Amino acid sequence: MLRVKDLNVYYDAIHAVKNVSLEVNEGEIVTLIGANGAGKSTVLQTLSGLLRCRSGEIEFLGESIAATPAHKIVERGLAQVPEGRRVFLQMTVEENLEMGAYTRPAGEVAASLEKVYGQFPRLLERKKQIAGTLSGGEQQMLAMGRALMSQPRLLLLDEPSMGLAPILVEQIFDIIKALHKGGTTILLVEQNAQMALSVADRAYVLETGAIAVSGTGKELSESDEIRRAYLGG
Repeated sequence: MLRVKDLNVYYDAIHAVKNVSLEVNEGEIVTLIGANGAGKSTVLQTLSGLLRCRSGEIEFLGESIAATPAHKIVERGLAQVPEGRRVFLQMTVEENLEMGAYTRPAGEVAASLEKVYGQFPRLLERKKQIAGTLSGGEQQMLAMGRALMSQPRLLLLDEPSMGLAPILVEQIFDIIKALHKGGTTILLVEQNAQMALSVADRAYVLETGAIAVSGTGKELSESDEIRRAYLGG
């Protein structure tokens, strides 16, 4: 579904992403883990068109998207849930969700809302509530629901557990597993490496902008080197 080859991204003179290559196959959860500042979010922002690569290839569903505008990438079926949630704080829950459907025909929005409310019953309860008054976990659900309103083939999740209490982290990962079971392909960037590897089919470890190691989620979770570096053991 997604093929990235020799991706290089710069911030002015800073070489942030160095020759990164990765693949995501349909139906997988693939995770990208690594320390803060390793370049994980930069990779996702480049895939979704928010940043431009200096060189390299990005193919989604067999077509190059390296120079495609971000809104056109959403139309093609790739949506990102950004780090820090970034919901529209002064708008209601339902207005936020409707914003996620801006690329869709107006006649399809109601059905998409019904589907998202089925996936996130809490959002249905809060649909008329101002988003800025929601809890952190509820805002994360809203950000995920907003991305799903575009009916993505591939969902990019950037640090979905950031800033959440442990019990809410469990809830968010239960939602990720449910979305995957429902047919959504997911590329997950996550600081909580243990949780990420527990749900991932495959994983890549990013160190100072480059892929250091890759393998199945199970292989990396059982690796002594990975456990020492990222899993606290």
